[in-house]
Amino acid sequence: MLLAHQDRKLIRAIHRYQRYRDKPGPIAWLGCAWGKLGHMFWSVISASDIHRDAMIDASVRFPHLTGVVIHQDAIIAEGCLIMQQVTLGQTSGTKAPRLDRNVYIGAGAKVLGNIHVAANARIGANAVVLSDVPEDTTAVGIPARIL
Repeated sequence: MLLAHQDRKLIRAIHRYQRYRDKPGPIAWLGCAWGKLGHMFWSVISASDIHRDAMIDASVRFPHLTGVVIHQDAIIAEGCLIMQQVTLGQTSGTKAPRLDRNVYIGAGAKVLGNIHVAANARIGANAVVLSDVPEDTTAVGIPARIL
């Protein structure tokens, strides 16, 4: 049962760290340290690299957390579904991706740079997304194109 719902536990640890990181006092220091410790533990257990400063809504789901990499500046809105081996990162000198609500990202996809993925968009498995994805569309391929 320890390994069940790794994604929820990792996201809770990230939120705990973010809640206490800018507050003064010993209670905040302990809360922040507990969040960091939980983040490190669940990152190792899940074999993922999700930065603890990334803005991830509590409702985001990672059915298979293994190999997920998320940049510290990434923003992920509510209801997103992110599969295994996904990377949300930056390219040279740019910002990280922003995902609106209810975005689906297939296994192995890479979303790189200052990309905006609009609401209800879908990104196919192993796609490499280098430009914005409009609302209610599907992006597939290398580089990704809109269907």
